[in-house]
Amino acid sequence: MSALRKKFGDDYQVVTTSSSGSGFSQPPPEKKRKRQRFVDKNGRCNVQHGNLGGETSRYLSDLFTTLVDLKWRWNLFIFILTYTVAWLFMASMWWLIAYIRGDLHRAHNDQYTPCVANVYNFPSAFLFFIETEATIGYGYRYITDKCPEGIILFLFQSILGSIVDAFLIGCMFIKMSQPKKRAETLMFSEHAVISMRDGKLTLMFRVGNLRNSHMVSAQIRCKLLKSRQTPEGEFLPLDQLELDVGFSTGADQLFLVSPLTICHVIDTKSPFYDLSQRSMQTEQFEIVVILEGIVETTGMTCQARTSYTEDEVLWGHRFFPVISLEEGFFKVDYSQFHATFEVPTPPYSVKEQEEALLLSSPLMAPSLCNSGLMGDKNSSLDCLETLEDNDSTTKLPTKLQKMTGRDGLPKKLLRMSSTTSEMTYSFGDLPMKLQRISSVPGVSDDKQGAKASKITEPMSKSVADLPPKLQRLAGGPGGRMDGHLPPKLRKMNSDRFT
Repeated sequence: MSALRKKFGDDYQVVTTSSSGSGFSQPPPEKKRKRQRFVDKNGRCNVQHGNLGGETSRYLSDLFTTLVDLKWRWNLFIFILTYTVAWLFMASMWWLIAYIRGDLHRAHNDQYTPCVANVYNFPSAFLFFIETEATIGYGYRYITDKCPEGIILFLFQSILGSIVDAFLIGCMFIKMSQPKKRAETLMFSEHAVISMRDGKLTLMFRVGNLRNSHMVSAQIRCKLLKSRQTPEGEFLPLDQLELDVGFSTGADQLFLVSPLTICHVIDTKSPFYDLSQRSMQTEQFEIVVILEGIVETTGMTCQARTSYTEDEVLWGHRFFPVISLEEGFFKVDYSQFHATFEVPTPPYSVKEQEEALLLSSPLMAPSLCNSGLMGDKNSSLDCLETLEDNDSTTKLPTKLQKMTGRDGLPKKLLRMSSTTSEMTYSFGDLPMKLQRISSVPGVSDDKQGAKASKITEPMSKSVADLPPKLQRLAGGPGGRMDGHLPPKLRKMNSDRFT
């Protein structure tokens, strides 16, 4: 196969052709469809409220917050429009008073006293209003005492002007002092990573502060957005699950002076308990990160947000270190803030790793028989035969093999030793921990001796009723069954009878 580059203007196109010259070209690989996000990387939520109906009146009931939440272009438009309409309305009121009184036609008569001196038309009335509102007071136009309606209009103008100024200027000040822009100097890493940390599979991402001013009482939270279906058949398109990033240990309270790596340990309580490297290729989820804190300079609460989709989570990666020690200070290199490198990481989920660990454990087979050993004798014997058939006793330590007496004994003697005759072993040959476990509190030595005599009593009886093979092992009819037992058991048995 050969590749040809064809130029179309300033763009290049790679055309793949076969070596036989047939001209067959393979279509370029399809680009992955852009993932629909709930929260953008810059923190903006992709949610639009529609079909509100009559609920839109609620926005007017909280007009101040509505104006603050608007974009800057709409705020400036409303600001200019409000002042322009208010000025034109009040200027029209002054012109109307002058028109009704006839001051416009007799303003140049020195013998006549108008309501407002030197107001001849609408522009002059507008200038008088501006001079009064802005308290410029050039002195050429003024209200006379022959116009009570002008005095009332002047009072109304002063009150209305104060209300408009307080509302609009306060709205603009709050919008300018909003801590949203402070969130622009809070950085989140472009990718989240999954790798081993302290022997545990951990989801990690990085947070940094570009300003020297600190975030007071900074706290971080994480939400997992994932669609799921309940057992009742209800479909939840955006189910929110909490990701523990140190709430129980206080690690979610950040001292955000230098870049920090936020960790979520994947365990049995984590929503990612079943997540593996292979399943992550088919999963669809979104991790929303919310960082809240108080701006040190203004004392206002700031919130920064970002999100990570499944294609932005790198399996088997770790972040580059960004802090280095210089002469007298620590230096943060933000050029490596988003950089990661690969590290050895098992591709299996935590659930799969735990199951594999249980299956590979050598003590798992005895644990399966614990219920039988604690129950009736038949089940314990069956379990013992199973262990012998599979040669599982060879995996036990040497001390346990000596203590159980299974090392090289026949099955029949193992059955005999697994019954009540095993209780005739001396506690002195056991380790100290097993002696303490086997000793029953509150039971005297006499009672223990009585129990031991009851247990060993069948051993001293005649074996005439036993099968021929067991009779030969016991030394013939009338003999005792300790002839072929180990020396320690024979000595122990003889001591018991004496």
